[in-house]
Amino acid sequence: MGNATGVVALAITAGMPLFELSIACEIFGTNCNEFANPWYELRICAVDSEPTQAQNGFVLHAPYDLDTLVTAGTVIVPALPADSVLSGDAVDPRLTEALKEAHARGARIVSLCTGAFVLAASGLLDGRRATTHWKYADLLSMRYPRVRVDPDVLYVDEGDVLTSAGRSAGIDLCVHLVRTDFGAEVANQVARCLVVPAHRPGGQAQYVEAPVPRAGDDGLAPVLHWAIENMALRLTVAQMAEHAGLSPRTLVRRFHDATGTTPLRWLHAQRLARARHLLESTDLSVERISQLCGMGTAGNLRHHFIRSVGVTPMEYRRTFPGPSAPAQPAVP
Repeated sequence: MGNATGVVALAITAGMPLFELSIACEIFGTNCNEFANPWYELRICAVDSEPTQAQNGFVLHAPYDLDTLVTAGTVIVPALPADSVLSGDAVDPRLTEALKEAHARGARIVSLCTGAFVLAASGLLDGRRATTHWKYADLLSMRYPRVRVDPDVLYVDEGDVLTSAGRSAGIDLCVHLVRTDFGAEVANQVARCLVVPAHRPGGQAQYVEAPVPRAGDDGLAPVLHWAIENMALRLTVAQMAEHAGLSPRTLVRRFHDATGTTPLRWLHAQRLARARHLLESTDLSVERISQLCGMGTAGNLRHHFIRSVGVTPMEYRRTFPGPSAPAQPAVP
């Protein structure tokens, strides 16, 4: 990684919550040279030279200003205070102009949680898919109709502009940035240090297509586990319903209540997640991976992979190389 992309500028704003701020500081500001050298250079930037009052009475002293922000390789905008989002307070135009200039210079612009409102105010989300905390997704869509708001994902990667959903989803996005810059193995090491999964359940690497089942619906857990264990087979809703001891119609209804999607769409997302994992962690051929994931042929996997992730399986493997597995798992 070149020096320019190694500089991460963190924009602090008045009243900002500390959680998202601490996520960025922990991941990009902690010396992790044992994982990758050189690591990032974190530079905390503020609009004004005066100390910035954050949430709960904390006072932040930023050593850098917006001149530093516009020359960084990556710019991160943490969350705004809830009251500011709800009241529609105008974003400081000095910050939005700095973000636009940084983007024009080639910087990667990132928002965590409600920081998406700052990116939207700058126009950087116009015509793009983006996300924010689910509580404020409708508000973001209403205020900025040119933004294609997706409330059902942990984060959205548009290449040069990235947005995360609420709260801990900022960790998912920041770990994803590490994976993009240094590869899967380094990101896994960072995740272990944070005591968090490198991916949420299902291995969401870039998009979350299958919501995690809601609490209180553990009755579907056995059939979900069974389907994952047998995804190499051509599973049907009828087979899943039989395993769950339900009628197909009841399974579909309960499945939608628990996950927000259908059984086959959920299974399709799990197959793509397995494919991503195998591409990262093994040297298996695309043909073999397609069989293990229940996709049938390499061509079928390639088609669905491009639609979901935006690149071919081999392009993805080159982006996220991992250690080779010594043996192939058997197809059930």
